Amino acid sequence: MVATQLLVRRCCLAFLRRHEIDQQAPTVQSIRRCSATVYPSSKTPTVQVPNDYKFIAGNIDVGRPCKLVYLGHLTMTSNGNCKYSCATATETLEWIGAIIDFINPYSFFWESHVVNFLTHELWKAVDKEWIDCLKNEPVEYLVQIPSGFVQDHWPSSLKKFITTSSSLAFPREQADLEKVLPNMQVALLNAVITQGMNPKKKHEIEALAGVVNSVARDVETNTVIDVGAGQGYLAQVLSFEYQLSVIAVDSSSHHGTITDTRAQRIKKHYDARKHKSSRKMPKTVTCCVLSSDMLKGLLAEQDTHVDMCRSSVLLTGLHACGDLSVTMLRTFLESEQVKAVVSIGCCYNLLSEEEEETVDDDDLCGSGFGFPLSRGVKSSGVHLRRNARDLACQSADRWRGLGKDESLHNFEMHAFRAAFQMVLCKYFPETLTKSPTIGRQGKAFRRIITNNVEDRCSLFEKFSESAMHRLNLNNNKSIDFAGIWKEAEPFYEVIGAYWSLRAALGPVLETLILLDRLLFLQEQGVEAFMLPIFDPTLSPRNIALIATKNNKRL
Repeated sequence: MVATQLLVRRCCLAFLRRHEIDQQAPTVQSIRRCSATVYPSSKTPTVQVPNDYKFIAGNIDVGRPCKLVYLGHLTMTSNGNCKYSCATATETLEWIGAIIDFINPYSFFWESHVVNFLTHELWKAVDKEWIDCLKNEPVEYLVQIPSGFVQDHWPSSLKKFITTSSSLAFPREQADLEKVLPNMQVALLNAVITQGMNPKKKHEIEALAGVVNSVARDVETNTVIDVGAGQGYLAQVLSFEYQLSVIAVDSSSHHGTITDTRAQRIKKHYDARKHKSSRKMPKTVTCCVLSSDMLKGLLAEQDTHVDMCRSSVLLTGLHACGDLSVTMLRTFLESEQVKAVVSIGCCYNLLSEEEEETVDDDDLCGSGFGFPLSRGVKSSGVHLRRNARDLACQSADRWRGLGKDESLHNFEMHAFRAAFQMVLCKYFPETLTKSPTIGRQGKAFRRIITNNVEDRCSLFEKFSESAMHRLNLNNNKSIDFAGIWKEAEPFYEVIGAYWSLRAALGPVLETLILLDRLLFLQEQGVEAFMLPIFDPTLSPRNIALIATKNNKRL
């Protein structure tokens, strides 16, 4: 895995050094992403951050706030109770330490998975007073717990758990971007350039394009590399609306073809509107990278005569998956010509994680693993493992907006899935070794809400049959679905309470992952900050990590 990550980093650096950039139009470069490997971890580690913690960058002034700070000075969340800052590496480390101290006693939540609620009797690890209280609460209250919702009559220890979780999570409310960033202007996109975008994508592209343009102008670069560009939505907006030169990097040649087609149509629109346009068509290169030599050979075929050392670029990625976001940060640190990075990560469950890692004082950028990155988090000894990283992907803001029927359906599906795990344990134990995933069930299940026990049992049987079909399991066995549901049904009301309590840790775990990335940059003396640039109800992964080099004006 380390070799693979190093290969990606070398490819990115080689790409930056050797590729000629067309200053008039974006270039589409399709590169295969590396798959992430999940590493098992040991028991819960110590959470004490060592007193002898030191920064690897010798010239860092831990008392000097970064110039590029917005939320570093923000001390209030939407719930009004956050007391932490990440303006400096010292403050970021303090926040991280508080998170680790808090989550450690609740490892039974984040090390487990709701599918094992019944088979592993997960409720037994939870304070009985909490379960007895919450199992009788309306579902509308339960789904708001991850957002910090409490009731006065709830046990004090329960309220403390929820409010502390909320206070440790990074603020998610969308920032007023035009007030935060210099020269920030969000272009209103026309119907031609937004064709094919759903409302979520349009919202993301409008905001991120404006942020990227603002940062690019500030570091005085006209060139952007869009990592994980997909169908080129961001690249084309940056090019045609903001007149930036963009290289779009993605793994799919099909995406490159779509990008070309869209770009041709968009260019015709802009040419007609402005009569004479100097914009050129995107140059598309599809590259399936299996080795650094392959990439070098491909780049050598291009007109690569421009000395990239005389150029500067900004690296960005909209929801670059798993380790791809981490690779962007490492490339930013290693390449002199990358003057800024605007990264929005996602899919934390796909991050690679090393169980035990030796910290090398001479290793500036660390190993090739996706978590932990910073020297501070490595020194704490914390490791999250797959279930915790998956939990970090949850969206408290979306759950908060669910109605009663949607909430009931959510908990019912979790109950069915946990009961189906009992089916697998009893009849298909060999399947469990493969950690089976059945995905979301069809619309028919989403429409059915019932309080009748017999109807619910029948629905569970249909759910199980559908799941078995997805797993290609033989249904010739005589399976006692009714008997299994009879065992599971008494815990039907408890699973919602358990899910809500566990989900309350999701925003905290995501904050830990993001602060680890921020601290990783701060430890190198880099000016960096985090900014929520999207509406979290539309786009839950809304935190942009922004870092610059040699910034003159901010």
